[in-house]
Amino acid sequence: MAKVTFNNKNSVFYDSLKTRVDAYFKENHLKRTGNFHLFFKALVLIPAAVGVYYTLVFIQPAVIPSLLLCIVLGLTLASIGFNVMHDACHGSYSSTKWVNDVMSLSLNFLGGNAFIWKMKHNVIHHTYTNVDGVDDDIAKMPLIRQCSSQKWMPAHRYQHWYSLGIYALSSFLWIMVMDYMKYFSKKVYTTPINNIPVREHVIFWISKILYIGFYIALPIYMVGFLPWLTGFFVMHGALGLTLAIVFQLAHVVEDVSFVDANAPVVKIEDEWAIHQVKTTADFATNNKLISWFVGGLNFQIEHHLFPKISHVHYPAIRLIVKDVCDQHGIKHVDYPTMGSAINSHFRFMKFLGKK
Repeated sequence: MAKVTFNNKNSVFYDSLKTRVDAYFKENHLKRTGNFHLFFKALVLIPAAVGVYYTLVFIQPAVIPSLLLCIVLGLTLASIGFNVMHDACHGSYSSTKWVNDVMSLSLNFLGGNAFIWKMKHNVIHHTYTNVDGVDDDIAKMPLIRQCSSQKWMPAHRYQHWYSLGIYALSSFLWIMVMDYMKYFSKKVYTTPINNIPVREHVIFWISKILYIGFYIALPIYMVGFLPWLTGFFVMHGALGLTLAIVFQLAHVVEDVSFVDANAPVVKIEDEWAIHQVKTTADFATNNKLISWFVGGLNFQIEHHLFPKISHVHYPAIRLIVKDVCDQHGIKHVDYPTMGSAINSHFRFMKFLGKK
């Protein structure tokens, strides 16, 4: 792993921003964690996922309704990940630690592992965002090239077309392959996992066994192998495509920056907070339906600057962030619609596909 440092000696931007945000919460007598709106989402999304699963496995509708329900299940699981798991893993779902710990296990319910994800996401991605050679989220070589410092291969000429297929498989590969690779290698890309507590070993294996039982063995027993296989990959297609697209729109678009860390020592001249703004993008922040579904992750700049603040506060914080960015002459990348962000992502992927 490269040694990457930031120029935090003069953190004028973040000091000014933090002062303004702290004042906002103090003046409005607000907690930084979730509120009724977030808890209501959990009360809607989790029972909805259980209900769709029960319908598919035990009621067994006709083929077309079942396939549609598999898509709905994938979308619902993705929204649980965006809204419940994400805030909980960052410690922003509740002001009570054990509640965050319990709700973070919703990722295990989806098939992943909260402990490994916190290492991959909270520690590595949020510190070294878009740093090629460290950030696991942009380490998809040789399948797709996500920044110009990565080696070009002839197949990348077509990646703006075939990447959709890879995105659709991403959740399946995450749950069934990548988690195990990280667990056994004790490494997230180039960063070692120095210690896995016994409790986390137990949780890892119990949750993986339960996933196989509830998502594979029981459905095969109830509906048969081929119907299960079809529904399983339709569900994962919807889940993986949704998760991948939302991430790509936040970090792999035309107007964000990347850093090449394929060297022993890399010094980033910006302070950490400015690096976060330069490597991240907002999108569709005025669309309340998208904001609700993706758990405020379309306010990605605000999330990267304040990951321990619940997403329910991002619309208000965004106004402060944009104002402070303007004062310091820092570009705040903001795509007005989800469509414009998607177009930017695939134009960028096409550009990276050129030699």
